[in-house]
Amino acid sequence: MSEKLMSKKKPAYPVSKKLDDYLEHYSRKIEIPIFYEDLLRFSGSVVVYDSDDKDTLWVRVYYSEYDRIEIDISLKKVYSILHSDGSDSIFPFLNVDAVDFCTFGNSQPFRIKVRNILNDNFTYFYVKKTDASRIYGLELEHMLSPYNLNFLVYKDTLIEEHIAGIPGDVFIKDILPNCTESEKSQLAKEFVKFNERCMIRLLGDMRSYNYVIVPTHDFDHVVYKIRAIDFDQQCYEGKLKVYRPQFFKENYLMVMLVKEKLQRNSVDQYKIEERSIVAKRILSSGNRIKRLMAISRVDHISNPENIAALSQHIHELTGDISFKNCTSMGEVLSLALDFVRRNYEDVSMKQILENKYRQ
Repeated sequence: MSEKLMSKKKPAYPVSKKLDDYLEHYSRKIEIPIFYEDLLRFSGSVVVYDSDDKDTLWVRVYYSEYDRIEIDISLKKVYSILHSDGSDSIFPFLNVDAVDFCTFGNSQPFRIKVRNILNDNFTYFYVKKTDASRIYGLELEHMLSPYNLNFLVYKDTLIEEHIAGIPGDVFIKDILPNCTESEKSQLAKEFVKFNERCMIRLLGDMRSYNYVIVPTHDFDHVVYKIRAIDFDQQCYEGKLKVYRPQFFKENYLMVMLVKEKLQRNSVDQYKIEERSIVAKRILSSGNRIKRLMAISRVDHISNPENIAALSQHIHELTGDISFKNCTSMGEVLSLALDFVRRNYEDVSMKQILENKYRQ
């Protein structure tokens, strides 16, 4: 199913001058000492296997001695900019344990493992090629999801912090079967809300390996949340189903969980809850999201065929004729968010008037 939904390959779109100015204004654009292209100078690689000796689709790369010294210092500097004050005072306590390269997917990222040698704590960050679609996706995730995101952009290089969690495909295969019935119900609820959130902000391709499950221990039980980790397919495709995780075969067991554990009324309730939460975040984001949407409306981040198709699909779903005249994917996205916000405000105002009438 998922192969038919997606285009063969999405192109990377350059960052426009207006988007570049936006990134600088909100401290996302910071000069870094290394570029994506620099990391491609590796002299060899070995396959990275998981604990079950299966190919992870990542390879561990290595560099010549001269390049390695320079790259190590530069990656420590990037870590300091991303997670600290940007100074080199922490360099003696850091070690770059691994540089991994992934040939799977569009972005072909580098994954950098940095360890604190004093206590062996480690973290990851990613070095990718800049893509305007991904930047819009990261910014919208930062503003409209429950999670803040830390990332940096400089010229053709994008630095992203690691999002911790259990990969969705691993969780579905190894952990879901052993969950309690209560945990399964809670997971079903979270999948409904995640599905709704992705559709509202037009984040596509949420197959199980593009999101993580984050467990949190709360008193005597575990609460699970679902977080997107790949933002490459932000408002590019023309099929509305691409923006609804429920239509990917990799999520079949999660969809079945929803059918088994939730009644129709509960599903509708959770959708309304998520739309209301997103609407509140749109309102609280104020000028920042308004500025981002104004930039997206004149940006080129998809092709005319996809724009026309998605506009038609959303028009059929909402009945809003505004979608029939869209000329850019940013306009489709902006109208979609505005539709959610207006509906929330209309319902809120109706509730206020009803309460006054009762008084």
